[in-house]
Amino acid sequence: MKIKDGFVVRDIMGQCVVVATGEASENFSGMIKLNDTGKDIWEGVAAGKTETEIISDIVSEYDVDREHAEVSVKKFITDMKDKGFIID
Repeated sequence: MKIKDGFVVRDIMGQCVVVATGEASENFSGMIKLNDTGKDIWEGVAAGKTETEIISDIVSEYDVDREHAEVSVKKFITDMKDKGFIID
């Protein structure tokens, strides 16, 4: 999986957001605000990490058990795929 071309993370006035650029902005004109965990997941996908590696990173970084991290990471990635930000 990877981030679809044209979607980037930006810091706008202290908020981490996903914005569309170039051709991607023709189909998506909004912004998606990311919390710290969402940003870590997004950056993991952008770095080419597997879902399992991202889950391990979240468990290591935050005070969360593996089961909760798996559910949250899988849901976030599924939502991003459904919105067209992430492709397999």
